[in-house]
Amino acid sequence: MITLLHNLQVLGIIAPDNTAASTAAAAAGGTAAAAADAPAGLGGLSTFGMLAVWVVIIGVFYFFTIRPQSKRDKKLKEMQSSIKTGDNVLTTSGFFGKVADVGEDCFVVEFGTNRGIRIPVRKSDIVGIQSPKMTPSHAAKSDGGN
Repeated sequence: MITLLHNLQVLGIIAPDNTAASTAAAAAGGTAAAAADAPAGLGGLSTFGMLAVWVVIIGVFYFFTIRPQSKRDKKLKEMQSSIKTGDNVLTTSGFFGKVADVGEDCFVVEFGTNRGIRIPVRKSDIVGIQSPKMTPSHAAKSDGGN
């Protein structure tokens, strides 16, 4: 219980106990009012100062983590909504395919070299519009050449 009260005093949530300070001030010939004028909180910061420190910390956290992530999410949603039939796409699992049909919440994507495998894929599972970068030997084999 004492630790909880001490932590609340350090954080500036409750006023610090000034009995020891007023006793020391009285012994030195001063008054308790002089001891009560000393700033409370961490390192002499007032309540407004502590609030300002927290606002700055939260602001820095927002601008370095939350804001960039929301910008990336917005850009990804725009890309996913712009996909049309015939686009080459990359899925979250790393498969490349070609969009055969666009549904309300999913795409039908053709996978494989002969494009005979059609699988419905959620729109949120598409991470990019791109075709695989294959070497000339791989491209010849996928086109049916030996």
